[in-house]
Amino acid sequence: MKTVRIFLGIVCMMLVSLTLPSCLDDDEGYSLGKMWIAVATVVPENERVYYLRLDGGDTLWPAATDYPNYEPKTNQRALVNFTILADSMQSNLGGFSYYVKVNAIHDILTKPIAPDLGAENDSIYGTDPVSILADDIWVGDGFLNIYFTAQWGGREAHFLNLIQPDPANPYTLEFRHNAYDDPQVTSGSGRVAFNLGSLPDTKGETVDLTIYYEDPQAGRTSHTVKYNSDKRMLSRPMSGDTSNDMSNITDLK
Repeated sequence: MKTVRIFLGIVCMMLVSLTLPSCLDDDEGYSLGKMWIAVATVVPENERVYYLRLDGGDTLWPAATDYPNYEPKTNQRALVNFTILADSMQSNLGGFSYYVKVNAIHDILTKPIAPDLGAENDSIYGTDPVSILADDIWVGDGFLNIYFTAQWGGREAHFLNLIQPDPANPYTLEFRHNAYDDPQVTSGSGRVAFNLGSLPDTKGETVDLTIYYEDPQAGRTSHTVKYNSDKRMLSRPMSGDTSNDMSNITDLK
């Protein structure tokens, strides 16, 4: 298996070297100094080999990486910093939108929708507040993605969940945060993604997905985003920003 992976890596790098000069000469003008930031879904090929799928459906093949020991997991969301090496091409390895160098990859806490526990929702899932900007909550590749801020002390792991408390309104959800009385020392940020595969099929229609949560100032509030069970219908462009916007709340579960 190790020999096969090495062979695939050599073949991949040869393919990139053949296409890279023309890529750098075209209108796109890809530069080795250009970095892109995107939230992506990790798609494992085996225990070490993987590719990345962006929210718009584009696929990235890591032809080179600064994280050779990264262990991919199925249905894992990750924040990826990458450099585009070459445009799409077909090969024995398959067809991919871009061949890239992975400069950094960090797993995002990724979970399914949690069971509704009725009267126990508050005690189990918590009612601690979070702040969420409208641009920091979106649906991409079948996941609800949230970048939030909350008070953090670093003593307790914060428990994050998405629940569906009303079966009659399946597209009305609640984002729950239980800080377990972690001291409110400083404002921290966190990322989480929830797999929406258990929601009813929208049958090609794009619907409103409303997410309620507890805001520090406004109390119970909500954001509404668009959702379609056909993942190809929704997309979010990747950013050219060089800031990772990583979580500094280190313990999330």
